[in-house]
Amino acid sequence: MGKLRLTELSLSGAYLIEPNKHDDHRGSFSRVFCQEEISQIFDGHIAQINHSITLKKGSIRGLHFQYPPNAEVKMVKCIKGSVFDVIVDIRQNSKTFLQWVGKVLSDKNMCMMYVPKGFAHGFQTLEDDTELLYLHSEVYVPKNESGLNVLDPMLSIDWPLPMSDSSKRDSNQAMIEKDFKGLVV
Repeated sequence: MGKLRLTELSLSGAYLIEPNKHDDHRGSFSRVFCQEEISQIFDGHIAQINHSITLKKGSIRGLHFQYPPNAEVKMVKCIKGSVFDVIVDIRQNSKTFLQWVGKVLSDKNMCMMYVPKGFAHGFQTLEDDTELLYLHSEVYVPKNESGLNVLDPMLSIDWPLPMSDSSKRDSNQAMIEKDFKGLVV
């Protein structure tokens, strides 16, 4: 079995994790997670695993994060359909503060986004009936949850499709104020 390929993205500490897929006449097999293989970027544990189903193409979920002490690492994998997966660096004093990266995750490319602590995360579905699996290093703590507005002009995220749907909570996130300092993680 081949190892997971870890490719660092332009935002320090963020990675695209690519499986080494094995195909045969029955179908395919690939590793999703191996603590030993990703220990160079993740030395924590998985505290929670979530699954989302988004019915409509063009829907946007996010951009979510948790404040310390519940800031979390996320590993996000698309298991059905495809998404434009976006992470935003909100680490205080980071050289890439408020910069974003987007990657297509799909059931075909089988890649996973590694989202470090101090990043906001969101995605836009590129197909109907899309499903994601999220591995979290921390449990969800509502009082420490927050988010960024996906249409914030300070971020200028280039979403590939017009937004077809979003939750009220996500749509009502405030725009970033000029005095926003980010997270200390």
